[in-house]
Amino acid sequence: MLAHQAPSAPSPSTGAPQSVPGQQPSSTQSPAQALPAQSGYAGPVIVLDPAHGGTDPGARGQNGPIEKDVVLQFARVARVELVRQGYRVVLTRDNDSNPSYDDRAAFANSYHDAIFITLHISSTGTAGTARAYFYQFWSRFPPQSKSSTPGADETNPPAPANLTPASSLIPWNEAQRNYADASHRLADQLQIQLAQPFSGSPAMSKAAAIRGLRSVAAPAVAIEISSVADSNAASFTAMATPLAVSISKGIQAFRPANSAGAK
Repeated sequence: MLAHQAPSAPSPSTGAPQSVPGQQPSSTQSPAQALPAQSGYAGPVIVLDPAHGGTDPGARGQNGPIEKDVVLQFARVARVELVRQGYRVVLTRDNDSNPSYDDRAAFANSYHDAIFITLHISSTGTAGTARAYFYQFWSRFPPQSKSSTPGADETNPPAPANLTPASSLIPWNEAQRNYADASHRLADQLQIQLAQPFSGSPAMSKAAAIRGLRSVAAPAVAIEISSVADSNAASFTAMATPLAVSISKGIQAFRPANSAGAK
């Protein structure tokens, strides 16, 4: 599920970068590239982020499925499909580690031309459905009541009055701001594809303040599958391939493989 984490502000003492682009924050469980660069490669690098990991299992189903394991399986199947379509693909984790939000973002930001997709499973909702989310900053003031959206980022910074999109120095906690439109378009393309194999899924993507997207300096979305509560491991295994194909088709519509430049 889109688990909430209230992060502390990055500081020089923790090794976290103060602007984007920046160095990858130091971590004992740093993300690892899953595949080497392909010969003659040109085009976006797809960064797949299996949520949770390590001591953070995420959502847990009654019949045994654990989110951290299932989303890693999803990411591995999606990687195979995306590579088959000509993309270069990396994973923020390919084992049972749990990189921090900042480590995952810094890993994605280390690539010049990236697309970031974080994968989650909901603890509730209609079984067998899927939804794509893109990040939404508060316009000026925080909402008066706490958001009911899973994973809502309660530390979401409001839009600064003097924001200059062309600035070369972007605050770490606002890295996603300049990619908001691109992320929205990506989420829409993915939702169109997800709605086809996952019957009952919404027709439109949704804006939400999801902490895992905020510091990514690239088009970035979250995909959440429902629901771990009423599903078993076999049903999730059956979802892996249609999910992978949907992700591949959505990215292809947004940025074809071997295309150059950010969209």
